[in-house]
Amino acid sequence: MVESHRAFVGLGSNRDDPVGRVRRAVERLKAIPGVSGLRASALYLTAPWGVKDQPDFVNAVAVMDTVRGPLELLDELQALEVTAGRRRDGERWGPRVLDLDLLMYGDLQMDTPRLTLPHPRMHERAFVLVPLLELAPDARIPGHGPAARCLEALGPEGIRPLEAGR
Repeated sequence: MVESHRAFVGLGSNRDDPVGRVRRAVERLKAIPGVSGLRASALYLTAPWGVKDQPDFVNAVAVMDTVRGPLELLDELQALEVTAGRRRDGERWGPRVLDLDLLMYGDLQMDTPRLTLPHPRMHERAFVLVPLLELAPDARIPGHGPAARCLEALGPEGIRPLEAGR
């Protein structure tokens, strides 16, 4: 029997109908072979992080059970980004049509050139923590402790709910 793992994925967009792009991405995540029980948080409007001179982002988090390995799941996420029109042009934190980040994969901690788990900055980003805690109020970030405690240290300023989760 293949072991299933709980995975969390961050979703974001701020170009070309970001609400529609995030909604469609949630539906496409559900269609990944080996993924089950996917739930998504509400959509949130958040100020840009890093590069400030760009439109606000629409962000959400999805949780799923998967029998895919973390690198296989990462491949699927990157394929969805490419299908949506994402181009990795080297600009970090700039505008994008779709951004899918593998945030956590069970309690796995890894650091490779392709993937770091948990996501290396998720504990510093309220736009990740607010929707994560909506889905999993008791979530713990491996190596950082309770996600709620991380959010308390940051505060949820600048994050506005747009609609209910699905």
